[in-house]
Amino acid sequence: MNDIVNNSIRYWEPRRVAFNAVLALVVAGSFFLHQSSPAALTWQPVIGLLLAAVLANVLYCAAYAADLLVQLSDYQAAWRRHRGLLWVAGTAFAAGIFLLHE
Repeated sequence: MNDIVNNSIRYWEPRRVAFNAVLALVVAGSFFLHQSSPAALTWQPVIGLLLAAVLANVLYCAAYAADLLVQLSDYQAAWRRHRGLLWVAGTAFAAGIFLLHE
């Protein structure tokens, strides 16, 4: 069990950096497309973005639950080869939710 938990952490934590980078690019792109000037930015949207970033990272932890559950099954080998699809889908979903929020 300890090996599975360690494997999960080693897999998902480095990808959290990429997850946050993708979301930062989506937010920055949206800001530059919709904002008239940086001076127009107030504290309220900044606080909202910070809260959304915290929520996105909390929800990112849901990948651990799925990963650990499947790794404990007979499908562990296949899952380890294809779990990147969960990362891609989750990252696209998080970016899509932000863009739909606009």
